[in-house]
Amino acid sequence: MKYANQISEMINAFSPEPLKIEQMEQFYCSNTMEYRMSDKYSSPMEDIFDICQEKRNRNAFLLLGHKGCGKSTELNRLSEKFEKEGYFVKTIACSMDLDLFNLVYSDLFILMGESLLELAEESECSLGSGLLHGILDFWDESTETTILQEVGETSVQTEAAAGMPKIMAVLQLFAKMKADLKFNEETRKEYRKKISVRSSEWIKMLGQVAGEISQKANGKHPIIIFEDLDKLNPEDAWKVFYNYAAVLSGMPFPVIYTFPIGLSYDGRFSAMESYFITKTLPMIKIETISGQPFQAGIQVIQEIIGKRADLSLFEEGVLSRLIQYTGGSLRDLFHGINTSAKRAERRGSGTISMEDAERALEELETSLTRRIEEKDYKFLLDIYHGNKELIGDKAMLLKMLQASVVLEYNGKRWHNVHPLIARFFIEQGLAGNEDGPTRRI
Repeated sequence: MKYANQISEMINAFSPEPLKIEQMEQFYCSNTMEYRMSDKYSSPMEDIFDICQEKRNRNAFLLLGHKGCGKSTELNRLSEKFEKEGYFVKTIACSMDLDLFNLVYSDLFILMGESLLELAEESECSLGSGLLHGILDFWDESTETTILQEVGETSVQTEAAAGMPKIMAVLQLFAKMKADLKFNEETRKEYRKKISVRSSEWIKMLGQVAGEISQKANGKHPIIIFEDLDKLNPEDAWKVFYNYAAVLSGMPFPVIYTFPIGLSYDGRFSAMESYFITKTLPMIKIETISGQPFQAGIQVIQEIIGKRADLSLFEEGVLSRLIQYTGGSLRDLFHGINTSAKRAERRGSGTISMEDAERALEELETSLTRRIEEKDYKFLLDIYHGNKELIGDKAMLLKMLQASVVLEYNGKRWHNVHPLIARFFIEQGLAGNEDGPTRRI
């Protein structure tokens, strides 16, 4: 990614991918938390950082936040901070390694094992042959499909036979297993059954690997981060987290799981807080609860954009309009910028016009309105007309948060309809326009 000085460079500059650690210095905006939390000294990421450095029994976190609010970038920033303090950290991108529509808790333990072994290799740990043999035997014993044979004539077999398996050789085994988890139904069932039947044995081995890494890091535990689990549909999320909360939260090292924000309104969530430390990363607030523009939040989003592109590429008022109608959602804003920049480039313009922006907003509005039905209108209009804190129907709010048509803001928890949903209601004559026209071009 590079800074955009011209329209043709905008799409690269506003990729939906989170910032990588090596991009932080140039592109990261460090002062958003005050406008997320409405408090200069509050930060869920700093809370996690501080707790992970304490010696305490509970080391498992659920990090909640809207899709597109910047969680992944903040987690990468947190990883960078941990690494500077001498911790070994591994982030697992579940959407890349697993099928999110067919995921069970045991899959997470397999990826956790691979990540710890990768950290052991990076930290130059000398894991004992007994432990490495134990890991190989765990996966090869009583498995109908012999995994070691399927890997082929590799150093796994050679070194195991010689009595000296190495970490890299064992990682070849995990590469095969990871592919099976995503694509091979029959073998996937075998792996899951093995974890289910012998979970305590596997967790013990994970703890031993983590202990060796900790010794290399002067007593600092390795830290595992699971990304993309907030993208699970609600029932799948409950099957993973609610049914296996004690197991997932029982690791002897810190584990951070992302989690769907809407599920915090489900009655089952209070039980989760007995096992996990829960933290929420809110949207950047661009409007007050009374409906007035929140200029400090708007300015910090402009600063985020200014770190990636020359602001003169936007004609007068265009960036403000895109920010206004994306509600603090960086994902929606970046999508709007990319779509409008592409249109500007096609018409041979060096700047994004208001018409380019409006076309992009129309596309996003269409996507959002497809997620709701007429029977949802009453609930959404009730929020639009001022019911931004009381929750009359938790199930409906959960559904609307999941669809990103309702957005939640800051430390004092309140919510609002997405600005483009509000605009849709005004256009349909379903809501009064208290703030002036929202005319399309």
